[in-house]
Amino acid sequence: MKLSDIYKAAVEAGIRRDPRGEKEVRAALAREKKRYSAMSEKEKKFYDSEKLSNPYADSRIIYDNGADIKSVLVGIDIDTSEILLAEKLGEKGKKIDGIIAHHPSGRAFARFYDVMDMQADIFSLYGVTISAGQDLTEKRMKEVGEKIMAANHYRAYDAARLLDIPFMNMHTISDNAVATYLQSRFDGEKPETVSDIMDMLYQEDEYRISAERGIPPVVLTGAKERKVKKVFVDMTGGTEGSKEIYARLSAAGIDTLVGMHFSDDHKKAIQAAGMNAVIAGHISSDSLGINLILDDIEKSEGQLKIYETSGFTRVKRGACESNNRRGLVPGKKRGNRGRSRR
Repeated sequence: MKLSDIYKAAVEAGIRRDPRGEKEVRAALAREKKRYSAMSEKEKKFYDSEKLSNPYADSRIIYDNGADIKSVLVGIDIDTSEILLAEKLGEKGKKIDGIIAHHPSGRAFARFYDVMDMQADIFSLYGVTISAGQDLTEKRMKEVGEKIMAANHYRAYDAARLLDIPFMNMHTISDNAVATYLQSRFDGEKPETVSDIMDMLYQEDEYRISAERGIPPVVLTGAKERKVKKVFVDMTGGTEGSKEIYARLSAAGIDTLVGMHFSDDHKKAIQAAGMNAVIAGHISSDSLGINLILDDIEKSEGQLKIYETSGFTRVKRGACESNNRRGLVPGKKRGNRGRSRR
């Protein structure tokens, strides 16, 4: 397969697993095409044409030479050092045909905050008015955009180009997957306490492995014995949204948040809103999302030889994700739960 095949399959998987629902995402793409048609030729010159088929500004092919892809190096953060690692592995007989990152580089990094507008649509599904959600999200997008404006966005791209190694990333694509996957579990299994949420996280290999490495899920606000009525999984949409959103989510009936990470300012806002918050884990959640998308890619495009790096751990779930959970917690004996040993 080509890197473009992997990329297109990843985008489609991200759309199918989008918390907003596939219909809404397709409608957003249609609106983008209409907006593009109305642009002047001068405006079109600098337009990112990938936005016409890929609604996730932070997920892109970063460099491609059209080579066939049979093996990939997959990691959470890929920079020059990991690209050099791919080259070195090739010298040692482990040929790397391409690289897949989670976090964005190149154009995907330069405009990654554009994807944050989806947060308002997600908040509206939980009772926050779309106007209030858009107002808060737009302010936060401006803040994030200004913060990264001076970054050196194309360092990793240049390394991949010079070494001629195909390179792509899938950020919101895989964040969508983990958010939808966990939200579906919580909605279906209805945890009664914060402790139940923690137990459910430990049933997923990525969180258990992370705990064994010393980075377990933690209760950030509230306590394990606190009751839970309505959970919101806050794990997609580019980066942390506005801290003012928590009071509105609480007013809409959300009492418990599950996220990858929350800043100190966000923690204070969550506490002020009287909500429970669980940090599932950053790298572990990223790994879960990537694994779900890789399962989708391999199902549609064929098997890949995957080399793990930069915090990523490959866990295969196959056709029936629920069959991969056995209620294990750290310290208890486990069998082979689908983790790839390649």
